[in-house]
Amino acid sequence: MDSKSAFNAAVCIIGILLLLIHTVDLILKKNKRKDEKNLLIFIVFTAVHFATYLSFTLVKANYTSDNLIICFYSIFYVMNNMEVLLLFFYAISFVTINEKIKDITTIVILGLLAIFIVLDIVNIFNHMFFYSVNGVYTRAKLMFLSQGYQFVALAVVFIITVLNRKLNLTQKIAFSFYCLLPLVAIVLQNLLPGYAIAYLSIVISIEILFLFVNVRKNVELANEAKRSKEAEIKLMMSQIQPHFIYNTLASISTLIKIDPDKAQKALDEFTEYLRANLSSLTKTGLINFKEELRHIETYLSLEKMRFDERLSVNYDIKVVDFLVPPLSIQPLVENAVKHGILQKLEGGTISIKTYEDEKAYYVEIEDDGVGFDLNNLDPTDNNHIGLNNVKYRLSSMCNGELNIYSVIDKGTTMVVTFNK
Repeated sequence: MDSKSAFNAAVCIIGILLLLIHTVDLILKKNKRKDEKNLLIFIVFTAVHFATYLSFTLVKANYTSDNLIICFYSIFYVMNNMEVLLLFFYAISFVTINEKIKDITTIVILGLLAIFIVLDIVNIFNHMFFYSVNGVYTRAKLMFLSQGYQFVALAVVFIITVLNRKLNLTQKIAFSFYCLLPLVAIVLQNLLPGYAIAYLSIVISIEILFLFVNVRKNVELANEAKRSKEAEIKLMMSQIQPHFIYNTLASISTLIKIDPDKAQKALDEFTEYLRANLSSLTKTGLINFKEELRHIETYLSLEKMRFDERLSVNYDIKVVDFLVPPLSIQPLVENAVKHGILQKLEGGTISIKTYEDEKAYYVEIEDDGVGFDLNNLDPTDNNHIGLNNVKYRLSSMCNGELNIYSVIDKGTTMVVTFNK
């Protein structure tokens, strides 16, 4: 194998390996965007294109004939055009352009492709682009026309991407590399016949396109999803924080009528609590369970003042050093008290337990209230306020989960799991 063939084979092997890596990455990705599906087709076809050229390079090292040369190069010319077509489809799925313009452009590009495929077939017989003499590839006078489709298609891709105002500078540079570098390589390849410079430029261009367009797009979408999730969590927290404070003040307000001295004590206690812990009420990140437990204790002590013997509280706290979303357990305790225990005339008991094993930390809220039918549970019902809120924040913020077990007239158990 001569130096030219060795160079070409090395370019093809490196290109195939890189393209296979990107192919696996795209295949394994779930919920692929439309442009990623087109990118996958484009990359797979390019890998096949490189494999075909590698086969030709290896065969040519040991066997050449005019028919072999004409057959393989005719295939390459068609594949070159098909590759640019697939790049075009990827580009129009990535950018946002007018549908009418997109349809017209697609028809023109497909029409031109059909014309050039016909010309490549005609070349087999009249040798207007290239021919072979004693197994040696030789360019004809009209050789420059054979690459006309690539120039036109790449120019169209350049216009709809690089000149598109909606793409950022990095995306424009990446697309411009693919549009301009192969064109430069084609010129260089005409000056240095035998070296697959165009194939090398394709490898470089695809790497730039994949890293600075597709990968960066995924990063931007991930950051956008994160910001959206954080905004949703902040909205939920903005709804649940006043809910906690208003309900506590409502309990104190009720105590004023029943026992002014207890109400005064409760108000002093809540004021001191807010002074010491208001910052934790405004947090949207995770907090130590100790802080959440203080919210629970404050709420239950105020409800205990209000309902006295109708409400009994048991604590069995075996572990506190783990992180939870703020105000994620307190609303569950509130539901247990209001919609479980206090629905019974005689009241009942609520038990708060924490424990752990090798896999997770657990918080268990158990009451012997009225219970309910899980099959008829409507999370949007005001009687079960905040369940969707809590479930969403547990899942999105700490990979936690909420499981509910209830029996009518016997009570309800809610188990919150925080995976380690």
